[in-house]
Amino acid sequence: MGRATRVLGGLVLLAAAGAGLLAWAAGRSEVAPRRVAVYLEQRATGHADLPGDAARWLARTLERLDRGVAPLPLRPALRLGAQPVPAAAAASAGRAVLAINEAQLEQALQQAKPGDVITLVPGIYRFTGRALTVDRPGTAAAPITLRAEPAGAARLEFALAEGFHVSVPYWTFENLDIRGVCSDHSACEHAFHVVGGAHHFTARNNTLSDFNAHFKINADKTAFPDRGRIEGNTLSNTAPRRTANPVTPIDLVAASHWLVRGNLITDFVRADSDAASYGAFAKGAGEGNRFERNIVLCEHRLRGQRGARVGLSLGGGGTTADACRDKRCVVEHDAGVIEANLIAFCSDSGIDINRASRSRVLHNTLIDTGGISVRSPAASAEVEGNLVDGALFTRLGGSLHPRDNLDSGPLRLFLGSHPQRDLFVDVAALDFAWRAGAPRRAGDAGTPADLCGTPRPAQPAYGAFEDFAACLAAPR
Repeated sequence: MGRATRVLGGLVLLAAAGAGLLAWAAGRSEVAPRRVAVYLEQRATGHADLPGDAARWLARTLERLDRGVAPLPLRPALRLGAQPVPAAAAASAGRAVLAINEAQLEQALQQAKPGDVITLVPGIYRFTGRALTVDRPGTAAAPITLRAEPAGAARLEFALAEGFHVSVPYWTFENLDIRGVCSDHSACEHAFHVVGGAHHFTARNNTLSDFNAHFKINADKTAFPDRGRIEGNTLSNTAPRRTANPVTPIDLVAASHWLVRGNLITDFVRADSDAASYGAFAKGAGEGNRFERNIVLCEHRLRGQRGARVGLSLGGGGTTADACRDKRCVVEHDAGVIEANLIAFCSDSGIDINRASRSRVLHNTLIDTGGISVRSPAASAEVEGNLVDGALFTRLGGSLHPRDNLDSGPLRLFLGSHPQRDLFVDVAALDFAWRAGAPRRAGDAGTPADLCGTPRPAQPAYGAFEDFAACLAAPR
Protein backbone atom coordinates (compact mmCIF):
# COMPACT_ATOMS: atom_id res chain seq x y z
CA MET A 1 0.00 0.00 0.00
CA GLY A 2 1.46 3.37 -1.04
CA ARG A 3 1.82 6.33 1.26
CA ALA A 4 -0.86 8.29 -0.60
CA THR A 5 -3.33 5.45 -0.10
CA ARG A 6 -2.46 5.18 3.60
CA VAL A 7 -2.88 8.91 4.07
CA LEU A 8 -6.21 8.87 2.22
CA GLY A 9 -7.39 5.95 4.31
CA GLY A 10 -6.40 7.73 7.50
CA LEU A 11 -8.16 10.91 6.45
CA VAL A 12 -11.30 8.94 5.66
CA LEU A 13 -11.06 7.38 9.11
CA LEU A 14 -10.77 10.78 10.78
CA ALA A 15 -13.59 12.21 8.68
CA ALA A 16 -15.83 9.33 9.72
CA ALA A 17 -14.86 9.89 13.33
CA GLY A 18 -15.64 13.60 13.00
CA ALA A 19 -19.03 12.84 11.52
CA GLY A 20 -19.66 10.43 14.34
CA LEU A 21 -18.76 13.06 16.92
CA LEU A 22 -21.21 15.49 15.37
CA ALA A 23 -23.90 12.83 15.64
CA TRP A 24 -23.07 12.33 19.31
CA ALA A 25 -23.16 16.07 19.89
CA ALA A 26 -26.65 16.17 18.42
CA GLY A 27 -27.73 13.60 20.98
CA ARG A 28 -28.16 10.72 18.52
CA SER A 29 -25.31 8.56 19.78
CA GLU A 30 -25.72 4.88 20.61
CA VAL A 31 -22.52 4.46 22.61
CA ALA A 32 -20.37 6.46 25.01
CA PRO A 33 -17.20 8.36 23.99
CA ARG A 34 -15.02 5.70 25.61
CA ARG A 35 -16.43 3.18 23.14
CA VAL A 36 -15.66 5.51 20.24
CA ALA A 37 -12.10 5.70 21.58
CA VAL A 38 -11.80 1.90 21.44
CA TYR A 39 -13.12 1.92 17.86
CA LEU A 40 -10.58 4.54 16.79
CA GLU A 41 -7.71 2.65 18.44
CA GLN A 42 -8.71 -0.52 16.62
CA ARG A 43 -8.97 1.23 13.25
CA ALA A 44 -5.64 2.98 13.77
CA THR A 45 -3.85 -0.34 14.32
CA GLY A 46 -1.38 -0.85 11.50
CA HIS A 47 -1.44 2.80 10.42
CA ALA A 48 2.08 4.02 11.26
CA ASP A 49 1.54 7.40 9.65
CA LEU A 50 0.17 10.82 10.48
CA PRO A 51 -3.54 9.93 10.15
CA GLY A 52 -2.98 6.87 12.31
CA ASP A 53 -1.22 8.97 14.94
CA ALA A 54 -4.03 11.51 14.79
CA ALA A 55 -6.64 8.80 15.29
CA ARG A 56 -4.76 7.48 18.32
CA TRP A 57 -4.48 10.99 19.73
CA LEU A 58 -8.21 11.52 19.26
CA ALA A 59 -8.93 8.19 20.97
CA ARG A 60 -6.80 9.13 23.97
CA THR A 61 -8.44 12.54 24.14
CA LEU A 62 -11.95 11.07 24.09
CA GLU A 63 -11.09 8.58 26.81
CA ARG A 64 -9.53 11.28 28.99
CA LEU A 65 -12.56 13.54 28.59
CA ASP A 66 -14.97 10.73 29.36
CA ARG A 67 -13.11 8.97 32.17
CA GLY A 68 -11.19 11.70 33.97
CA VAL A 69 -9.08 10.95 37.04
CA ALA A 70 -8.21 7.34 37.90
CA PRO A 71 -9.45 6.02 41.27
CA LEU A 72 -7.07 5.89 44.19
CA PRO A 73 -5.85 2.41 45.16
CA LEU A 74 -7.15 2.71 48.72
CA ARG A 75 -10.77 2.47 49.78
CA PRO A 76 -12.57 3.18 53.03
CA ALA A 77 -13.77 0.34 55.22
CA LEU A 78 -17.26 -0.53 54.00
CA ARG A 79 -20.22 -2.24 55.59
CA LEU A 80 -20.84 -4.02 52.30
CA GLY A 81 -18.93 -7.14 51.36
CA ALA A 82 -17.41 -9.62 53.81
CA GLN A 83 -17.17 -8.37 57.41
CA PRO A 84 -14.89 -9.47 60.26
CA VAL A 85 -17.86 -9.61 62.60
CA PRO A 86 -20.82 -10.93 60.59
CA ALA A 87 -24.40 -11.27 61.71
CA ALA A 88 -24.98 -14.17 64.08
CA ALA A 89 -25.56 -17.51 62.37
CA ALA A 90 -28.95 -19.16 62.66
CA ALA A 91 -29.22 -21.83 65.33
CA SER A 92 -29.17 -25.44 64.14
CA ALA A 93 -30.50 -28.58 65.79
CA GLY A 94 -28.10 -30.73 63.76
CA ARG A 95 -24.65 -32.07 64.51
CA ALA A 96 -21.67 -29.84 65.18
CA VAL A 97 -18.75 -31.17 63.10
CA LEU A 98 -15.23 -29.83 63.55
CA ALA A 99 -12.58 -30.04 60.79
CA ILE A 100 -8.94 -29.28 61.57
CA ASN A 101 -7.26 -30.35 58.29
CA GLU A 102 -7.95 -31.07 54.63
CA ALA A 103 -8.76 -34.77 55.12
CA GLN A 104 -11.30 -34.03 57.86
CA LEU A 105 -13.01 -31.42 55.69
CA GLU A 106 -13.35 -33.85 52.79
CA GLN A 107 -14.67 -36.52 55.14
CA ALA A 108 -17.21 -34.11 56.62
CA LEU A 109 -18.48 -33.26 53.13
CA GLN A 110 -18.76 -36.93 52.19
CA GLN A 111 -20.69 -37.81 55.36
CA ALA A 112 -22.80 -34.67 55.74
CA LYS A 113 -26.36 -34.98 57.01
CA PRO A 114 -29.20 -32.45 57.08
CA GLY A 115 -28.65 -29.90 59.82
CA ASP A 116 -24.88 -30.38 60.08
CA VAL A 117 -22.78 -27.34 60.88
CA ILE A 118 -19.22 -28.05 59.73
CA THR A 119 -16.76 -25.59 61.27
CA LEU A 120 -13.19 -25.09 60.08
CA VAL A 121 -10.71 -24.14 62.77
CA PRO A 122 -8.33 -21.26 61.95
CA GLY A 123 -5.55 -22.21 59.54
CA ILE A 124 -4.62 -22.70 55.90
CA TYR A 125 -6.20 -25.55 53.93
CA ARG A 126 -4.65 -26.27 50.53
CA PHE A 127 -6.22 -28.43 47.83
CA THR A 128 -4.93 -29.68 44.48
CA GLY A 129 -6.22 -32.12 41.91
CA ARG A 130 -9.99 -32.56 41.96
CA ALA A 131 -12.84 -30.42 43.23
CA LEU A 132 -14.39 -30.80 46.67
CA THR A 133 -17.62 -32.63 45.84
CA VAL A 134 -20.77 -31.50 47.64
CA ASP A 135 -23.39 -34.16 46.86
CA ARG A 136 -25.13 -34.83 50.20
CA PRO A 137 -28.34 -32.74 50.27
CA GLY A 138 -29.72 -30.69 53.09
CA THR A 139 -33.39 -29.89 53.48
CA ALA A 140 -35.47 -26.74 53.80
CA ALA A 141 -35.92 -27.42 57.52
CA ALA A 142 -32.31 -28.54 58.06
CA PRO A 143 -29.79 -27.00 55.65
CA ILE A 144 -26.13 -27.99 55.85
CA THR A 145 -23.59 -25.28 56.68
CA LEU A 146 -19.84 -25.06 56.12
CA ARG A 147 -18.31 -22.12 57.96
CA ALA A 148 -15.23 -20.69 59.58
CA GLU A 149 -15.09 -19.30 63.10
CA PRO A 150 -14.07 -16.55 63.50
CA ALA A 151 -14.87 -15.09 60.11
CA GLY A 152 -11.98 -15.18 57.66
CA ALA A 153 -9.72 -17.22 59.95
CA ALA A 154 -9.81 -20.33 57.75
CA ARG A 155 -8.14 -19.81 54.38
CA LEU A 156 -8.79 -22.32 51.61
CA GLU A 157 -6.18 -22.25 48.84
CA PHE A 158 -7.34 -23.90 45.62
CA ALA A 159 -4.84 -24.94 42.98
CA LEU A 160 -7.56 -26.57 40.89
CA ALA A 161 -10.15 -25.66 38.28
CA GLU A 162 -13.13 -25.84 40.64
CA GLY A 163 -13.10 -25.47 44.40
CA PHE A 164 -16.52 -26.64 45.58
CA HIS A 165 -18.68 -28.53 43.07
CA VAL A 166 -22.18 -28.24 44.53
CA SER A 167 -24.94 -30.34 42.94
CA VAL A 168 -27.47 -30.74 45.78
CA PRO A 169 -29.82 -28.32 47.56
CA TYR A 170 -29.79 -26.43 50.82
CA TRP A 171 -26.13 -25.76 51.45
CA THR A 172 -24.76 -22.62 53.10
CA PHE A 173 -21.13 -21.45 52.96
CA GLU A 174 -20.13 -18.59 55.24
CA ASN A 175 -17.14 -16.73 56.71
CA LEU A 176 -14.62 -18.45 54.40
CA ASP A 177 -11.48 -16.93 52.86
CA ILE A 178 -10.96 -18.70 49.50
CA ARG A 179 -8.07 -17.96 47.15
CA GLY A 180 -7.07 -19.28 43.77
CA VAL A 181 -3.35 -20.03 43.76
CA CYS A 182 -2.79 -21.31 40.19
CA SER A 183 0.21 -19.93 38.33
CA ASP A 184 -1.77 -20.58 35.14
CA HIS A 185 -4.89 -18.44 35.50
CA SER A 186 -6.86 -20.73 33.20
CA ALA A 187 -6.42 -23.49 35.78
CA CYS A 188 -8.31 -21.58 38.53
CA GLU A 189 -11.80 -21.18 37.14
CA HIS A 190 -14.29 -21.20 40.03
CA ALA A 191 -14.34 -21.08 43.80
CA PHE A 192 -17.90 -22.45 43.59
CA HIS A 193 -19.53 -24.32 40.73
CA VAL A 194 -23.24 -24.56 41.53
CA VAL A 195 -25.03 -26.92 39.14
CA GLY A 196 -28.25 -28.78 38.43
CA GLY A 197 -30.14 -29.66 41.60
CA ALA A 198 -28.25 -27.26 43.86
CA HIS A 199 -31.25 -25.01 44.50
CA HIS A 200 -31.39 -22.84 47.61
CA PHE A 201 -27.61 -22.44 47.68
CA THR A 202 -26.37 -19.66 49.98
CA ALA A 203 -22.98 -17.95 50.16
CA ARG A 204 -22.58 -15.16 52.68
CA ASN A 205 -19.73 -13.23 54.24
CA ASN A 206 -17.00 -14.96 52.23
CA THR A 207 -13.88 -13.38 50.71
CA LEU A 208 -13.02 -14.89 47.31
CA SER A 209 -10.05 -13.80 45.24
CA ASP A 210 -8.15 -14.76 42.10
CA PHE A 211 -10.64 -16.79 40.07
CA ASN A 212 -12.05 -16.27 36.59
CA ALA A 213 -15.65 -16.83 37.68
CA HIS A 214 -15.76 -16.94 41.47
CA PHE A 215 -19.33 -18.24 41.28
CA LYS A 216 -20.38 -20.28 38.23
CA ILE A 217 -24.06 -21.25 38.25
CA ASN A 218 -25.65 -23.34 35.51
CA ALA A 219 -28.12 -26.10 34.69
CA ASP A 220 -27.47 -29.82 34.40
CA LYS A 221 -29.77 -31.23 31.72
CA THR A 222 -33.27 -30.50 33.10
CA ALA A 223 -32.23 -29.57 36.67
CA PHE A 224 -31.79 -25.92 37.55
CA PRO A 225 -30.11 -24.46 40.65
CA ASP A 226 -32.81 -21.87 41.37
CA ARG A 227 -33.44 -19.56 44.32
CA GLY A 228 -29.88 -19.06 45.48
CA ARG A 229 -28.42 -16.19 47.49
CA ILE A 230 -25.00 -14.53 47.21
CA GLU A 231 -24.99 -12.00 50.00
CA GLY A 232 -22.36 -9.93 51.77
CA ASN A 233 -19.30 -11.36 50.00
CA THR A 234 -16.13 -9.68 48.73
CA LEU A 235 -15.07 -10.83 45.25
CA SER A 236 -11.88 -9.55 43.65
CA ASN A 237 -8.70 -10.33 41.77
CA THR A 238 -5.22 -9.16 42.71
CA ALA A 239 -3.92 -9.11 39.12
CA PRO A 240 -5.35 -9.08 35.60
CA ARG A 241 -6.47 -12.58 34.62
CA ARG A 242 -4.22 -13.93 31.89
CA THR A 243 -6.66 -16.31 30.29
CA ALA A 244 -8.80 -16.74 27.21
CA ASN A 245 -11.65 -17.95 29.43
CA PRO A 246 -14.52 -15.67 30.48
CA VAL A 247 -13.85 -13.44 33.48
CA THR A 248 -17.03 -12.69 35.46
CA PRO A 249 -17.08 -13.03 39.26
CA ILE A 250 -20.78 -14.01 39.26
CA ASP A 251 -21.59 -16.00 36.12
CA LEU A 252 -25.25 -17.05 36.35
CA VAL A 253 -26.70 -19.05 33.44
CA ALA A 254 -30.20 -20.56 33.09
CA ALA A 255 -31.07 -20.26 36.78
CA SER A 256 -33.94 -18.19 38.18
CA HIS A 257 -34.90 -16.18 41.27
CA TRP A 258 -31.42 -15.60 42.68
CA LEU A 259 -30.73 -12.70 45.02
CA VAL A 260 -27.30 -11.06 44.72
CA ARG A 261 -27.15 -8.46 47.47
CA GLY A 262 -24.69 -6.51 49.58
CA ASN A 263 -21.53 -7.71 47.82
CA LEU A 264 -18.33 -5.83 47.03
CA ILE A 265 -17.12 -6.83 43.54
CA THR A 266 -13.87 -5.37 42.20
CA ASP A 267 -11.11 -5.73 39.59
CA PHE A 268 -12.40 -8.33 37.13
CA VAL A 269 -9.90 -7.49 34.39
CA ARG A 270 -8.96 -9.90 31.63
CA ALA A 271 -5.44 -9.10 30.41
CA ASP A 272 -4.60 -8.43 26.79
CA SER A 273 -8.11 -8.97 25.47
CA ASP A 274 -10.71 -6.83 23.77
CA ALA A 275 -13.48 -9.17 24.96
CA ALA A 276 -15.85 -7.94 27.64
CA SER A 277 -15.73 -9.04 31.26
CA TYR A 278 -18.60 -8.45 33.68
CA GLY A 279 -18.93 -7.96 37.42
CA ALA A 280 -22.03 -10.14 37.39
CA PHE A 281 -24.62 -11.24 34.89
CA ALA A 282 -27.73 -13.38 34.63
CA LYS A 283 -28.50 -14.91 31.23
CA GLY A 284 -29.53 -18.17 29.55
CA ALA A 285 -33.34 -17.67 29.69
CA GLY A 286 -33.62 -17.44 33.47
CA GLU A 287 -36.09 -15.09 35.13
CA GLY A 288 -36.64 -13.02 38.23
CA ASN A 289 -32.99 -12.61 39.26
CA ARG A 290 -32.12 -9.54 41.34
CA PHE A 291 -28.91 -7.54 41.74
CA GLU A 292 -29.44 -5.12 44.59
CA ARG A 293 -27.37 -3.02 47.02
CA ASN A 294 -23.97 -4.09 45.66
CA ILE A 295 -20.82 -2.02 45.13
CA VAL A 296 -19.12 -2.84 41.83
CA LEU A 297 -15.74 -1.23 41.05
CA CYS A 298 -14.74 -2.58 37.64
CA GLU A 299 -11.19 -1.19 37.67
CA HIS A 300 -10.18 -0.07 41.12
CA ARG A 301 -6.68 -1.29 41.85
CA LEU A 302 -6.24 -2.68 38.32
CA ARG A 303 -6.39 -0.22 35.45
CA GLY A 304 -4.80 0.45 32.09
CA GLN A 305 -5.58 -2.86 30.39
CA ARG A 306 -7.28 -3.23 27.03
CA GLY A 307 -10.81 -4.54 26.89
CA ALA A 308 -14.30 -3.77 28.07
CA ARG A 309 -15.37 -4.01 31.70
CA VAL A 310 -19.13 -3.96 32.33
CA GLY A 311 -20.60 -3.56 35.81
CA LEU A 312 -23.88 -5.52 35.99
CA SER A 313 -25.81 -7.14 33.15
CA LEU A 314 -29.01 -8.93 32.36
CA GLY A 315 -28.20 -10.93 29.24
CA GLY A 316 -24.41 -10.69 29.33
CA GLY A 317 -22.75 -11.59 26.07
CA GLY A 318 -25.45 -14.08 25.11
CA THR A 319 -25.79 -17.84 25.47
CA THR A 320 -25.59 -20.79 23.09
CA ALA A 321 -28.95 -22.52 22.67
CA ASP A 322 -27.86 -25.77 24.30
CA ALA A 323 -27.03 -23.93 27.56
CA CYS A 324 -30.36 -22.03 27.68
CA ARG A 325 -33.12 -23.01 30.07
CA ASP A 326 -35.61 -23.23 27.18
CA LYS A 327 -32.98 -24.49 24.69
CA ARG A 328 -33.73 -21.43 22.56
CA CYS A 329 -33.10 -18.25 24.53
CA VAL A 330 -36.07 -16.45 23.04
CA VAL A 331 -34.88 -13.83 25.50
CA GLU A 332 -31.71 -14.04 27.57
CA HIS A 333 -33.53 -12.98 30.73
CA ASP A 334 -37.00 -11.96 31.82
CA ALA A 335 -38.24 -9.75 34.65
CA GLY A 336 -34.86 -9.03 36.21
CA VAL A 337 -34.14 -6.18 38.63
CA ILE A 338 -30.99 -4.09 39.09
CA GLU A 339 -31.61 -1.78 42.05
CA ALA A 340 -29.70 0.48 44.47
CA ASN A 341 -26.19 -0.48 43.31
CA LEU A 342 -23.11 1.75 43.21
CA ILE A 343 -21.14 0.99 40.03
CA ALA A 344 -17.93 2.82 39.16
CA PHE A 345 -14.72 2.89 37.09
CA CYS A 346 -15.89 0.71 34.18
CA SER A 347 -14.37 0.97 30.72
CA ASP A 348 -17.75 0.02 29.21
CA SER A 349 -21.38 0.17 30.33
CA GLY A 350 -22.11 0.37 34.03
CA ILE A 351 -25.42 -1.45 33.45
CA ASP A 352 -26.07 -3.54 30.35
CA ILE A 353 -29.44 -4.95 29.28
CA ASN A 354 -28.96 -7.37 26.37
CA ARG A 355 -31.92 -9.33 24.98
CA ALA A 356 -33.48 -9.14 28.44
CA SER A 357 -37.19 -8.35 28.53
CA ARG A 358 -39.21 -6.55 31.22
CA SER A 359 -36.10 -5.42 33.05
CA ARG A 360 -36.21 -2.83 35.83
CA VAL A 361 -33.22 -0.58 36.52
CA LEU A 362 -33.99 1.48 39.61
CA HIS A 363 -32.11 3.94 41.82
CA ASN A 364 -28.53 3.05 40.90
CA THR A 365 -25.52 5.37 41.04
CA LEU A 366 -23.05 5.09 38.14
CA ILE A 367 -19.74 6.98 38.20
CA ASP A 368 -17.11 6.81 35.40
CA THR A 369 -18.91 4.18 33.33
CA GLY A 370 -20.31 4.00 29.81
CA GLY A 371 -23.78 4.63 31.27
CA ILE A 372 -26.85 2.43 30.95
CA SER A 373 -27.19 0.52 27.68
CA VAL A 374 -30.26 -1.36 26.43
CA ARG A 375 -29.44 -3.37 23.32
CA SER A 376 -31.21 -5.66 20.83
CA PRO A 377 -34.87 -5.70 19.78
CA ALA A 378 -35.69 -8.25 22.52
CA ALA A 379 -34.37 -5.93 25.26
CA SER A 380 -36.70 -3.70 27.24
CA ALA A 381 -36.10 -1.83 30.46
CA GLU A 382 -37.84 0.59 32.79
CA VAL A 383 -35.09 2.94 33.96
CA GLU A 384 -36.08 5.14 36.89
CA GLY A 385 -34.51 7.23 39.64
CA ASN A 386 -30.89 6.56 38.63
CA LEU A 387 -28.00 8.98 39.06
CA VAL A 388 -25.78 8.44 36.02
CA ASP A 389 -22.43 10.09 35.39
CA GLY A 390 -22.97 9.42 31.70
CA ALA A 391 -25.98 8.80 29.53
CA LEU A 392 -28.77 6.35 28.77
CA PHE A 393 -28.25 4.58 25.45
CA THR A 394 -30.25 2.28 23.21
CA ARG A 395 -28.43 0.07 20.73
CA LEU A 396 -29.53 -2.33 18.02
CA GLY A 397 -33.23 -1.64 18.54
CA GLY A 398 -33.44 -1.87 22.33
CA SER A 399 -36.46 -0.38 24.11
CA LEU A 400 -35.60 1.98 27.00
CA HIS A 401 -38.35 3.61 29.07
CA PRO A 402 -36.75 6.36 31.22
CA ARG A 403 -38.52 8.07 34.09
CA ASP A 404 -37.01 10.79 36.23
CA ASN A 405 -33.29 9.98 36.03
CA LEU A 406 -30.40 12.37 36.65
CA ASP A 407 -27.93 11.80 33.79
CA SER A 408 -25.37 13.81 31.86
CA GLY A 409 -26.51 13.20 28.31
CA PRO A 410 -24.09 12.40 25.45
CA LEU A 411 -23.05 15.95 24.51
CA ARG A 412 -21.53 16.80 27.90
CA LEU A 413 -19.42 13.64 27.83
CA PHE A 414 -17.64 14.78 24.68
CA LEU A 415 -16.93 18.10 26.35
CA GLY A 416 -15.46 16.47 29.45
CA SER A 417 -18.32 17.79 31.61
CA HIS A 418 -19.35 15.56 34.52
CA PRO A 419 -21.89 17.37 36.71
CA GLN A 420 -22.89 14.18 38.54
CA ARG A 421 -19.33 13.63 39.80
CA ASP A 422 -19.33 17.18 41.12
CA LEU A 423 -22.22 16.30 43.43
CA PHE A 424 -19.76 14.33 45.58
CA VAL A 425 -16.70 15.36 47.60
CA ASP A 426 -14.14 13.11 45.84
CA VAL A 427 -15.25 10.15 43.74
CA ALA A 428 -11.65 9.04 43.03
CA ALA A 429 -11.16 8.49 46.76
CA LEU A 430 -14.61 6.87 47.09
CA ASP A 431 -15.73 9.83 49.18
CA PHE A 432 -19.37 9.95 48.15
CA ALA A 433 -20.45 12.50 50.73
CA TRP A 434 -22.73 15.08 49.12
CA ARG A 435 -21.09 18.43 48.53
CA ALA A 436 -24.25 20.44 49.02
CA GLY A 437 -27.09 18.08 49.87
CA ALA A 438 -28.60 15.23 47.93
CA PRO A 439 -30.55 15.96 44.74
CA ARG A 440 -34.05 14.69 45.42
CA ARG A 441 -36.91 13.35 43.37
CA ALA A 442 -40.32 14.98 43.57
CA GLY A 443 -41.71 11.88 45.28
CA ASP A 444 -41.65 8.10 45.24
CA ALA A 445 -42.79 6.70 48.56
CA GLY A 446 -42.57 3.09 47.33
CA THR A 447 -38.78 3.01 47.02
CA PRO A 448 -37.18 0.25 49.18
CA ALA A 449 -34.15 0.67 51.44
CA ASP A 450 -31.06 2.19 49.85
CA LEU A 451 -27.57 0.75 49.24
CA CYS A 452 -26.64 1.18 52.89
CA GLY A 453 -29.88 -0.29 54.25
CA THR A 454 -31.32 3.13 55.12
CA PRO A 455 -35.11 3.53 54.71
CA ARG A 456 -36.04 5.96 51.96
CA PRO A 457 -38.00 9.14 52.67
CA ALA A 458 -41.05 10.15 50.67
CA GLN A 459 -38.77 12.26 48.44
CA PRO A 460 -35.75 9.98 47.94
CA ALA A 461 -32.38 11.04 46.64
CA TYR A 462 -31.53 10.13 43.08
CA GLY A 463 -29.28 7.13 42.88
CA ALA A 464 -28.33 4.36 45.24
CA PHE A 465 -28.03 6.01 48.64
CA GLU A 466 -29.30 8.76 50.90
CA ASP A 467 -26.10 9.25 52.91
CA PHE A 468 -23.01 7.21 51.98
CA ALA A 469 -21.68 7.55 55.54
CA ALA A 470 -24.16 4.83 56.50
CA CYS A 471 -22.22 2.47 54.19
CA LEU A 472 -18.97 2.97 56.09
CA ALA A 473 -17.86 0.57 58.78
CA ALA A 474 -17.27 1.96 62.24
CA PRO A 475 -13.56 2.35 63.16
CA ARG A 476 -12.16 -0.63 65.10
